[in-house]
Amino acid sequence: METLHIIVLAVIQGVTEFLPISSSGHLILPNGLLGWPKQGLTFDVAVHVGTLVAVVTYFRQDIMAMTYAWCLSAFKQQHSDNSRIAWYVILATIPAGLGGLLFNDFIETNLRTTVVIAITTILFGVLLGWSDRSAIVKEKELASLTVKIVFIIGVAQALALIPGTSRSGITITAALLCGFQRDAAARFSFLMSIPIITLSGGYKALQLVNVADVSGSDMALGALVAAASAFLCIHYFLKFINNIGMMPFVVYRLLLGGFLLFWGLG
Repeated sequence: METLHIIVLAVIQGVTEFLPISSSGHLILPNGLLGWPKQGLTFDVAVHVGTLVAVVTYFRQDIMAMTYAWCLSAFKQQHSDNSRIAWYVILATIPAGLGGLLFNDFIETNLRTTVVIAITTILFGVLLGWSDRSAIVKEKELASLTVKIVFIIGVAQALALIPGTSRSGITITAALLCGFQRDAAARFSFLMSIPIITLSGGYKALQLVNVADVSGSDMALGALVAAASAFLCIHYFLKFINNIGMMPFVVYRLLLGGFLLFWGLG
């Protein structure tokens, strides 16, 4: 792969993994518009590792506290807010994990098209905007999570298996509709991404037997760029989201979806 291709694709993966704007809608553009070769499975694994490193590094203190609290909860029945959040992250992962096992092949064969991605980019963008502007009072913090709410957000995360939906977008949408503050919704969405990225990357890694479509240096560069861009994305998104709201991302999704729809039907 050319260095420019590696950097651009890694930045796209790192940023769109956490912004509510659909990674699928962006990753088809370099190949479709610019004629770049599709990123291979090896490179896909590398950038997944990069985004995983970014989110784990950013939330390292939360993760250590949650892991310690989870161990106390699991083995000594000592419960706390951190242990409950840890259990909730696990619970929220189950619907998407099951959905991936049951429907991954069908989705890859039938739904990964430009038109489908365009439609879902638009529809779920509108839903994101409606959830942000709805009259529901948004005052809940992560301590307000319940099993029912987490199940709803987990099912929403499973919908992100449909290309163009955006995992962060749909989970933040669900959390907003459940009355959570924007930063709390985003924070839980990012914490939920850790097991999902791990499972997705692990599944792709298992498919790498006898596959060597990218050099080791290309993988390292892709992982590094994806990690750096994802880390910065998480930091600034959480810093400004309460002030800027979701509407800039909604408008962007509508423009992107409209362009993809025009392109796909043209």
